This record gives sequence, C-alpha cells and structure tokens, in this order.
Amino acid sequence: MDDIKALETCNKIKTFIPEEDIYINEPMSKHTTFKIGGNADIFIKLRSIEQIEKIVKLSREINEPLKIIGNGSNILVKDNGIRGIVAKVCTNSYEFIDGGQMSYVVDSSIYIDLNDEQLKIYQIDNKEHEFDYRHSNFSNNMVVLDTTLKLHKGIKEEIQKKMDENKQSRQAKQPIDKPSAGSTFKRGKDFITAQLIDECGLKGYTMGGAQVSEKHAGFIVNLGNATAKDVINLVEYVKKQVFEKFNKKIELEIEVIGE
Repeated sequence: MDDIKALETCNKIKTFIPEEDIYINEPMSKHTTFKIGGNADIFIKLRSIEQIEKIVKLSREINEPLKIIGNGSNILVKDNGIRGIVAKVCTNSYEFIDGGQMSYVVDSSIYIDLNDEQLKIYQIDNKEHEFDYRHSNFSNNMVVLDTTLKLHKGIKEEIQKKMDENKQSRQAKQPIDKPSAGSTFKRGKDFITAQLIDECGLKGYTMGGAQVSEKHAGFIVNLGNATAKDVINLVEYVKKQVFEKFNKKIELEIEVIGE
C-alpha cells in the first residue's frame, strides 16, 4: 500500500476507531510473541464487536486485505511484513497459567465468519467446537468475539499449589525465557515430533538468530536477533533431517504470514 492510499484508508478508519489505536508502517515484531516480523501497512487495535464488523466491511469496500490476529502467538510474520490492514482484537485479555486445555472449560462461543457477506454472528456450544488435538471448528476466516467458560470451584490453597507446580514444570521443560511462537511443530499421528528432532541431534542447532531450543526440541526460539528467514530456513532444515533419518514428514504448528 503506498503512502497516499495508507493515509486515505486511515482517515476512513478514524471514523470508527480512535487515532491512538491506528498505526502506519507498524513493526509486527512488537505484536508477536516471536518478536519477529516486518511492518504492517496499517495496524489497528479493535476494542468492540462493532469495530470488528466495521473494519471487515471497510476492507471489502476498498478492496484491501485484512488480517485479524489475537495475542500474536502461534504466528511468524515474514521479514517484508504484511500488506493491507492488520487488526488486533483487544476486547479482552486473559492469561491462563494452569496448563490445562480450553476444551475442558469452554461452554460456548460467539463468532463471525469473514466469508459471510452479512457478517452474521453465530453461537455454538462446546460440542460444536469439535475440539481435538491442536484443532477446533474455527478456521482462519473466523473471528471469535466472545467465549463463556464454565469453571469449577476448588480450594484456594490446592489451586495455588497446582498452578505453582505447572509453572515450575513449564519453566523446566519449555523455553519460556526466550521469544517463540510456542510449539513450532505438530505432534505426529504415530510419533512425537520433538523426540525425533532430538534424536537427530538438533537440540541447540542454530541458523542466524534462530535456534532449536536446548530445553525442548519442538520449539524454535529467537535468540534475540532472529529474522523470519532464519526461522524458515531452520524449519526446512529440521524437516529435511527428520525425513532423511526417520522417513517422517513433520508439519508446522505455527502459521507463517506476510511476504
């Protein structure tokens, strides 16, 4: 998007989003847990369902691509950034630190399907989410607007103890001290991907500023100055090594976006 088009688009966005929530040529490294990524032509923060609906409609009217993100985890933005508009949903902020699965506590969700011309709002119950390992019924073209959780009461001391145990376990087993997008690779149907990577001797293997974590081979981490190209090159190398040694094809857990 050229500068003139960006300014024109921003002026239209300002009619329903405050100016302080609109950024031009915004580094995506500031908005991803990987701390990697080129600039977005336009980056905005969405704080209401009404704003979400309006930005979707505007992007269609002006024929500009729109990418909606959440907390910026589980994605890798390429070094040349993202064309069009990137919108971060900031309606709520939750931090889950017990290490459990969302499928256990989700009661219902409300969402919109960006493929729906009318942007109709849908509501589904737990079963309709079709939860499975690293899977739900939601696709990349769906935006979750709200989720109702059904929690269970417990004894405060027992809950705190469990939280502390899980936190210590993650600190010991996962590289939470370094930027990453979470688990980089999917678990195989009949194999544990991290185990195969480890058996290839790749723990600690580095390309540029990207490294196969020394703590957990299923994670690729940013040592501080990694580029998206470093990560992608390392991913391809890991895939090649695993296939040559075990004849297994491993798949990415993270989504690669941008250009």
